[in-house]
Order: sequence, then structure tokens, then C-alpha cells
Amino acid sequence: MPDSPSRYTRALAWLDQRIIRPFYTDRVRRLILQSFPFWVASVLTGLVAVGYEKVFGWAEQASFAWLTHTPWLAFVLTPLAFGASWLLVRGAPAARGSGIPQVMAGIELSNASQHHRTAYLLSLRVAIIKVLSSLVLLLGGGVIGREGPTIQVSAAIFRAINKLQPAGWPQLSRQIALVTGGAAGLAAAFNTPLGGIVFVVEELTQMHMARFRMAVFTAVIIAGLTAQTFLGPYLYLGFPKVLPATGRVQVLVVVVALVCGLAGAAFAKTLLWLGRYRQRFTTLAAQAGWVLGCGLLLGGLAYLVGIEGVGTGKPIINRLLFQNNGVTPWYLFPVRFAGMALSYSSGGAGGVFATSLSAGAILGDGICQLFDVAVADRNLLILVSMVSFLTGVVRSPFTAAILVLEMTDRHSAIFQLLLSGLLAQGVASLIDPHSLYEHLKAGFIRETGDVDRAARAAPAPANGPPASPPE
Repeated sequence: MPDSPSRYTRALAWLDQRIIRPFYTDRVRRLILQSFPFWVASVLTGLVAVGYEKVFGWAEQASFAWLTHTPWLAFVLTPLAFGASWLLVRGAPAARGSGIPQVMAGIELSNASQHHRTAYLLSLRVAIIKVLSSLVLLLGGGVIGREGPTIQVSAAIFRAINKLQPAGWPQLSRQIALVTGGAAGLAAAFNTPLGGIVFVVEELTQMHMARFRMAVFTAVIIAGLTAQTFLGPYLYLGFPKVLPATGRVQVLVVVVALVCGLAGAAFAKTLLWLGRYRQRFTTLAAQAGWVLGCGLLLGGLAYLVGIEGVGTGKPIINRLLFQNNGVTPWYLFPVRFAGMALSYSSGGAGGVFATSLSAGAILGDGICQLFDVAVADRNLLILVSMVSFLTGVVRSPFTAAILVLEMTDRHSAIFQLLLSGLLAQGVASLIDPHSLYEHLKAGFIRETGDVDRAARAAPAPANGPPASPPE
């Protein structure tokens, strides 16, 4: 932090002296001073989420365009995009991957003795590189989502604003700042305020709800309203028609939940195995070869399958829910599964939330074909499969259920969605008792420790103070 106060801190000081202090009691003033920076961060999060969504959508459509008109370019552009995305992340290694494990690690490290290590995970530099790397990867046909990256970017914004508060202002803890940023990011990314709140309770923190409820609630509301101001009160997936579940369909809800929960857990294990295998490549040339190889393999899949083999998968979900012809090809799920794994293990930036939902939808529709379920009865099972696959990956059944509920406004299916999440959670635990994010979080915590020790061990510059880890 510079010695001289920034324009932001001077503005806050003026606001306190001229507007807040003369008109409010000390208790109300303290509450306003404590909350105001979070309101600012929430507005910024909403604006950034909207901008990111717009550019991300443009990048996906651009990838569809070149793949449709010149399919052979997949053998050139996809490896190049994978390589460029990976090179960008080398400038900020914590920008790779989803972003949610980084936020979880930052929350765990945000105590008095280790909070300086969160800069490695959640700086604004990391956030900028995160956005750029994910856009490049998507332009080349990467199978990624923006929701996890939005959560990391949002936490970085909240961390930066929290650090800028003037001396003497009452502050919420660093931990609550990151928790609140994560909730606001998810709410703005999916337009799912309840999903953001449940995500915090279920995934991000072990703190008692009373410590952060007001900060989280207000941040989710402000970030969501900011996003809606520009995007409108949209539903992420619209209003699919869902028929009441009876007899055979009720039984298939259980079957779909178990199968998709297992598939999601298998996908998480695949990502972890690929991550461990990639560690064998220690030289720059070997790492570059791995990245380009992933890009070339995905390019081949994209050439064979077309646009449904790349991108977030949201168009596939919409087709299955609103224009299902009942003949989705059997090979689409393994292609998407492989594309997700190749994209994530390439080392670039990109999330797995949206892509997991689309993979689940495809698998659910395939199960419906296997059991000869009428197209009119499939939507409920497709929603169930989305919840179950995502739960198998991230082990947050209530978050997955609430997200899908808010994306579609299908409250009539709430009990089936909750049941499927719980069943998927139980069966996924048979494969691994810990979620993908928990494994990755532990890795990022070790990584920040290595970086911290390396910084402390570095020789002091000539005529300067000893080296210290970045703040």
C-alpha cells in the first residue's frame, strides 16, 4: 500500500466527515462505515460479472463460427489457444483452473499470521490474468465455464476494497470479505441469489452464520441487482416444461441421480489423476508439449463432433430442455467428458460448473433414451441429472439443487432436485470422501507456503531490506 492516501480513501474520509458523522448516531455510523466498502465491492462485482458474461458469450460464439465454417482450423487454433492460455497463467499461477479452490484456500489462510499469503491467490493481477486466460481458451474451443472464475475475481475485488479502507474505520474481517465476495460472484454469474447464499454456507466456510449473514445477504442482493440492471431479470436456462413425476419416472429419478452422481465423482477423480500425472513433466518443453497435446486432442474431437463438442455446453442444455428431438448421439457425453478433462488439465483458466451441468444433462438424456422415456417426461430427469453430476464433482448437493431451481424457476421439482443431490452425494462418497475442490484447495495452500518460504529465503537486494513475500 502506498504511504499517501488514495482517491478512494480520501473520498471515504470525506463521506464520513461531511455526510455520515453529522447525521447519525455512533452505532449507526459504525454500521454504515463497516458496510459501505462491501456495497462498493458488490456493485463492482456485478459490473465485472456482466462484462465478463458478455465477452465470454462473444468468445464462445466466435469459436462456434470458425469451427462451423472451417472445421480443420481446430487442429491449429485449439492447440495455439491452449498454449497461449497456459503461457498467460504462468504470469500468475494461481489463476489456473476453476478459481473456487483458490477462494477456499484464501479463506482458510486469511487469519492474522498467514493472511499475506492470500495475495498469491486473490490479487487483482491474478483476477485479470484469470479473465484473459479463460477467454483465450474459450476462443480456441475450450470446454470451460465462467462461474468459478467469476467467484475468484469477485473475491479478489472484495479483498482489494477491504484493504483500501482508511485507518480507523471499523472493518469486517478479511475472512468475511472473501466469503462475501464468493457469494456475490456466484449470485451475479448465474443470477441465483439463493444459490450464492447456500454456496457460502455449504462450501466456502465453517464459520457460524451469524458472523457473516448480513454482509453476505447485502452483497448478494447488490451484486445481483447490478447484474440485473444490465441483463434484465433473466433466468439462466428459462422456463422448461416439467410434468409431474409419477410411477416409473419417480423410480428413474433415483436411477439417474445414482448414475450421474457416480459419473461426476469419476470426472473429479479423472481431473485429479491428470493433475498428478502432469507433475511428471518438470521442464518447460515437456510442460508445453503436454499443453499442446491436450489442445491437439480436443481439436480432433471438435473437428469430428462440431460445435457441441466445445464451449460451455449451455446451448446443449437449452436444446435438450426446449427442443429435444429424442435422438442426441450416444457419443456426445464421452466427448464432452474428455473435452472438459483436456481443457482443465491444460493448465489454463476455466471453471467446471456450467460444463458439469451440461455433461449431466447429456448423460441424463442418454439414460432416458435407454429406458425409452417419452420426450415430454424427460425434462425433470434432465434437471435431476444436472444436479446429480454437479454434486458428484463439487459435493455441494443443496447448492446444486438451488442453482438449478433458480435457473429454471421450476419449484414443482424442488423435492426431486433435493433428493437427487443427496443421493448423488452419498454415492459419490463411495468413490472419494472428499470433493474435487477440497483436494485442489489443499494443493493451493501448500503452493502458497512454498512461495512464501521461497520469498523469505531469497537474498536481500543490495542496500535494501530483506526480501519478503508479496502483500
